[in-house]
Amino acid sequence: MRFCCGFSASSLILFCFLLFFTTTGNAQSASSLAIKDGQPVNLQQQKYKDLFLELEQKYQFKSEDLQQIFQGQKLSKRVLELMDKQWKRRPYYEYFPLFLTPKTIKTGKGKLKKHKALLDRIEKKFGVEREVIVAIWGIETRFGTNQGGFNILQTLNTLFDAYPRRSEFFRKELIQFLLLCREQGVDPKTAKGSYAGAFGQAQFMPSSFRRFAVSFDGNAQCDLWNSVPDALASIANYLKIHGWFYGAPIYVELGSTLKDKRLRAAMEEGRKGRVAWELVRAVQKKDLPPSPGRLPLSIIGLELDPKTSKDGYRYLAGYPNFHTITEYNHSLFYGMAVSELAELFKEK
Repeated sequence: MRFCCGFSASSLILFCFLLFFTTTGNAQSASSLAIKDGQPVNLQQQKYKDLFLELEQKYQFKSEDLQQIFQGQKLSKRVLELMDKQWKRRPYYEYFPLFLTPKTIKTGKGKLKKHKALLDRIEKKFGVEREVIVAIWGIETRFGTNQGGFNILQTLNTLFDAYPRRSEFFRKELIQFLLLCREQGVDPKTAKGSYAGAFGQAQFMPSSFRRFAVSFDGNAQCDLWNSVPDALASIANYLKIHGWFYGAPIYVELGSTLKDKRLRAAMEEGRKGRVAWELVRAVQKKDLPPSPGRLPLSIIGLELDPKTSKDGYRYLAGYPNFHTITEYNHSLFYGMAVSELAELFKEK
C-alpha cells in the first residue's frame, strides 16, 4: 500500500525497512553525493518538460499553475541521505518493545474509549475490528501526533529528479500528489509528510490516498492530516479492500518447533510463502481455527531473546487477516506488532 518511512531519531518508523532495522552508516548514491542541499530544481531538463506536458495534456493542468507550483523548488540532500542509509536487521525481540510500550498501550486504550461512537460506525460500515485500526494508527504516527515534517513537494521532486533508482515510481507519486491537492484543496507547497512522501495520520502515499482514503466526518473533503474520522475510516477501508475477514483469526501460535519441512520452506519464502491450513493442522497436531475460504496460511518464525528463552524461535501461522495487515506494510514484523498491540488493547 505504501512506502513507509521515518523522520528523526525520536520519530516512529514508517518505512518498512526502517521499522525493523538499525542504521550502520550511509551508502550514498552518486546522485546524493553530486547534489548540494538546497540546489534549485532544473525545470529545463527534458524529464520536467515531459512531466509538464503530461500534466497539461492528460490531467488538464494549466502551464502557468505548474510554473507557480514548481518555480523555486529545491532539492533536499537530507532526503537522499535517509533513502540511502544502510540498515542492519534486528530481531523481533528487540523491535517490538519500541512499539508495544506501556505508554502506547495506555494511550491506545484511551483512544478506543474516547472514539467509541466513531469506531462503532467505522466497524459497522467497513467490517474491520477497531483494535486493529487503532493499532495501525498508533504504530504509524503515535495516534496522529508524529506525521512527519518534510515538505512533500520538495521530497517528491528530490526523489524524482535525483534518485534514479526509484525515479519513475516517484514521478508517478508526484503526479498523484498534485492531483489530490487539486481535488482536496490542499496547498502543494506547504503540505508535510515523511521523507518518502507518505503523509497524514494513516501515512498514505499519494497514490494510496487517491485509491483508499475516505471522508468520514460529514464533509466532502478527505483530510488525513487533521481529521481523526477520516484517518481511521481510511485505514479500515484499506484493510477491507485488501480482503479483511471480520471476526476471523489473525494468527495462531504453533510452538517452538516446525514439524514438517514444507512449513519451514514456506517460512523461508517470507511474506509470499503459503501452506495449506489442513497441512499445518495435521503436522503440528493442533486444533487450529478454520481459515476463511480455506485460504492458505503463512508461517512466521520469530527469534526469541536468548537471555530469557532457550527455545530459540517462536513459530506462528499467519491467517488471511495477517496477510491483509502486511499489505499495509510488507514486513512480517510490522504485521506481528500490529496484531499483538491490538490484542493488548483488548486486555482489561
